[in-house]
Amino acid sequence: MNVDEDFAEFVSARWASLYRLAYLLAASHSGAEDLLQTTLEKAYVNWGRISRMEYAEAYVRRMLANGLVSSRRRAWVGEQPYEHLPESAENSVELPVVDRSLLWPLVCALPARQRAVIVLRYYEDLSEAQIAEVLGCAPGTVKSQSSAAIAALRRALAAVATGEAVGEP
Repeated sequence: MNVDEDFAEFVSARWASLYRLAYLLAASHSGAEDLLQTTLEKAYVNWGRISRMEYAEAYVRRMLANGLVSSRRRAWVGEQPYEHLPESAENSVELPVVDRSLLWPLVCALPARQRAVIVLRYYEDLSEAQIAEVLGCAPGTVKSQSSAAIAALRRALAAVATGEAVGEP
């Protein structure tokens, strides 16, 4: 099998899971498509080396996370318009715990590295050591970024709850 066929097979077998991670990291469909496209371009160029690795998919996932973080360093993106309004969870059993349409925009508002840590920990269910490996940083950095992100989410949820208590939308 040549490199092109091998890469095409890899992408077709893992595209759905890679796109899901890209969407969670980028927080929008268009951002996920751009992030995944850029990452797959870089992976294709280096596929001869990557395909020989024991965990090629893990390496590409790391490329996705690093791609998001490094793209945020280049320029401030500003507001991100959404293609569709978030789903309503009015009759959900999850509503008493946390309304995801409330929490997800708050996660999306986190800085890129903090959002990557939260997504990898709570959406992808990776351990701190695995996240540190994916992001190429120390486990202590993962812990501090996670702590800062959770503190920011708590402050944002408290602000929303305070606004609701006084009747603000």
